[in-house]
Amino acid sequence: MPAQERAIRTRQNIMLAAATVFNERGYKAATIADILTTAGVTKGALYFHFPSKDDLAQEVLATQNRNLTIPERPSKTQELIDVVMLHTHRLQTDPMVRAAVRLTMDQLSTEFDRTGPFRQWADLTRQRLEQARDQGELLPHVNPTETADVLVGAYAGIQSMSHALTDYTDLTTRANALLRHLLPTITLPSILTSLDLNENRGAHVYTEIHTTTQKSRKGDSTEEPEEP
Repeated sequence: MPAQERAIRTRQNIMLAAATVFNERGYKAATIADILTTAGVTKGALYFHFPSKDDLAQEVLATQNRNLTIPERPSKTQELIDVVMLHTHRLQTDPMVRAAVRLTMDQLSTEFDRTGPFRQWADLTRQRLEQARDQGELLPHVNPTETADVLVGAYAGIQSMSHALTDYTDLTTRANALLRHLLPTITLPSILTSLDLNENRGAHVYTEIHTTTQKSRKGDSTEEPEEP
């Protein structure tokens, strides 16, 4: 195996091990020794990729908002729904995202900066709302910045409640209910009737993205035919 590929796999292995430990114990209780044992790597290998536990935690945190680039829709309100439901699906199925959310919500972890995901979510939501407003999808009173903060805060609370009560098994239902209650207060009735708020929306969007990515990779690897 080439050295570069081996390094990539080692880094991914360390990340997954860190995610497992952070998710089980939180940032404060997690130790480098725990992560080394779970990953099955040497201390030198870990520190080659991540100089400290804080660096490792920040990298895990960053995975929460990765792969949230959804297909463009005619309705920007639909795009906002897709972002929320896609994240919900990933939180239920991806251990890296679950660990990132655990770190974000861990109020005992005062040793490192947890504000990044909240700021990124607020920015992403505000941008979609501004686009929806510019397209005439929102009610006149809506302030995109204020509404974005309300949605992000409410969604964070929904995640915490679902985690405490059912270990996220009912998160799709709760996220769907949040959107069904919030959207009528900000969206024009004519737009509401066209939106897809199905509870399986996140899984459908995930499959759509995955299928498109696979097709793109196959296309990139196809050699152009030689000219006669």
